Amino acid sequence: MSTRLSIFPLTGAILFPGLQLPLHIFEPRYRAMVGDALARDRRIGMIQPTEPTEDAPLYQIGCVGKIEDVETSEDGRYNIVLTGESRFRITRELDVTTPFRQVEAELIKEEDEEFLSLGERASVEYEARKFADSQGYAIDWDSVAKLDDVTLINGVSQIAPFDAAAKQGLLEAKNLRERCDLLVSLLEFFGKGDPDEGTVTLQ
Repeated sequence: MSTRLSIFPLTGAILFPGLQLPLHIFEPRYRAMVGDALARDRRIGMIQPTEPTEDAPLYQIGCVGKIEDVETSEDGRYNIVLTGESRFRITRELDVTTPFRQVEAELIKEEDEEFLSLGERASVEYEARKFADSQGYAIDWDSVAKLDDVTLINGVSQIAPFDAAAKQGLLEAKNLRERCDLLVSLLEFFGKGDPDEGTVTLQ
């Protein structure tokens, strides 16, 4: 299915279907984008640029988010919460007169009812605990244990402080098992960094 999307390019921020992403919108062109989305279908496309520069090229895969909650300040800024609906693949960027960029994209159909083996699940939880301990994070592991496999893998992939290329790799993984394998490798790699020295990167 092909669709037209207004996009919000943001380095280091990814969104997965079924998960939520809070955003503070302050730049005029993205305030215009949110206003436009609210007047139409409340949907925008979250995607990473390939480099942190103005109007940089974009990665090919992002995620459509629906604006579920919105707060508007007196100066026109927005605080919004997006709920991920579907990953998408850009087919072409459109020539538009709006201050925000727009693309034509194909929605990616996700596999139904994906599950991990007990060994895969245990490996993710083990590496996540090691990573959290190495970075000094306090985690409610009882709540983590109650998450289904998809929410666990996608949730850790979305919030983990990896670099942009690593996060994009997780978003582009074809299925849950591929994303699980990559996530375990990234947790092992990034867990070796010294939290006092900042985040290590794959670059």
